[in-house]
Amino acid sequence: MLETYGAQDATDLAALVACGAVTPTELLDAALDASATLNPQINAVVLPQEAIARQAISAGLPRGPFHGLPFLLKDLGCEAVAFPSHNGSRLLANTTYDRDSAIYDRIRATGVVTWGRTTSPEGGVGAATEAAVYGGPTRNPWHLDHTPGGSSGGAGAAVAAGIVPFAHGSDGGGSVRIPASCCGLFGFKPTRARLPDGPYVGEGWAGMAIDGFLTHSVRDTATLLDACAGADAGAPYHAPPLLRSHADAISRPPRRLRVMLVEGTFTGQAIHPEVAQAVREAAHLLERLGHQVTPALPQADVAMMMRAWTDIVGVGTALGIRKALKGRALTEDLVEGIGRGACAHAETLHPTRYLEAVGQIHSFGRQMAAVFDPEQGAGFDILLSATLAEPPARIGRFAHHSDDYVAYRTGPGGIFEYSPFCAVFNASGQPAASVPLGMSAAGLPIGVHLAARFGADEELIALCAELEKAAPWTARKAPLRVK
Repeated sequence: MLETYGAQDATDLAALVACGAVTPTELLDAALDASATLNPQINAVVLPQEAIARQAISAGLPRGPFHGLPFLLKDLGCEAVAFPSHNGSRLLANTTYDRDSAIYDRIRATGVVTWGRTTSPEGGVGAATEAAVYGGPTRNPWHLDHTPGGSSGGAGAAVAAGIVPFAHGSDGGGSVRIPASCCGLFGFKPTRARLPDGPYVGEGWAGMAIDGFLTHSVRDTATLLDACAGADAGAPYHAPPLLRSHADAISRPPRRLRVMLVEGTFTGQAIHPEVAQAVREAAHLLERLGHQVTPALPQADVAMMMRAWTDIVGVGTALGIRKALKGRALTEDLVEGIGRGACAHAETLHPTRYLEAVGQIHSFGRQMAAVFDPEQGAGFDILLSATLAEPPARIGRFAHHSDDYVAYRTGPGGIFEYSPFCAVFNASGQPAASVPLGMSAAGLPIGVHLAARFGADEELIALCAELEKAAPWTARKAPLRVK
């Protein structure tokens, strides 16, 4: 049965473990073998802990839905006593923890065998994963000259390559959905506070950041979300309760929905023609499925949101760096250019700017809510766009060498030009997903982006499952993949 390891989703592999066709040890061996073969080429897996994984198997794994499946944590957040982290940074290399995070506790309860971490850019900032602490860029299994995205780029690359069937990620400006788009995977960002943040943080980036997963199938993500959903003790706020569950939602098609089609950016600029074509094809598919699709633009101040996002993340990055420095000098050997630039930018801001920016993000959330409210706007159920404005970028384009943090985000050719869609829904808190429906002429994946009203995670994931059934994508495999 191990010949199918790299070809099946986690749900199918879990069924093989449940019936005794394969053992957790055999699957761990398969994952380690795949990493030994492929990781030297993609540089996605770091800090392996084989002994910890084997000890967990010997001690007895929880009898959760993914009992015995190999799993990797992102090298940023998801704090775990048994898994030190570099956090994508030389400054924070080999950070250890004195207690497990709530999200890790819930992931572990699914029965997975965690055996290492996956690469992330320093501070989780950026649409590529090329941190200096890892000695080289993380590469896309579909084409090694291109990025797998960021900041969960290592997770996307490891899953696309077949090293693990699924992996943990996190998303503060598209960091699950961007790698999903680049790597031909499914990536879902839940409604704000759907998953726990504690105990190490109260909220990430003023509530814009949330954990998530990179998977091959919608059902794998649904099961993981159900296992992990719910605020931890002391959380500053909670997401609206689910009606039933994500898994229940994908068991049947959603109602027929009103879909806003955005063929370019949310402010009307053109995007790469191959990406625009993938969006149009997705719109035609939705129409064939009986949904009502209408071209339109959301009436929201995206430029204001981007400025506020840039300031909030800059201040958050600077705070983390200054705390970790512990009085040491901010030097190139400890912190990369974008991190040093974020510190410099934060120092230019008036002390009141952070709260002003948070207020602007909240105002923007109300603007986006109106798009989905029949009493305030057109009452759309779904907003359809591209995930990225271009196919996956080439290695080096979004490296952290420059210390101009603001230009890196908002300048010509910068992150927001390349990724003008994802951060919108981190700011609004609404659920959003990247679905791997497109492919460029050069053979690179193109993600299509779907978003729903605040709290409507079940309706959104049901639509994603309907699209998956109508246009299955799991048969498409990256050229560089475990055989």
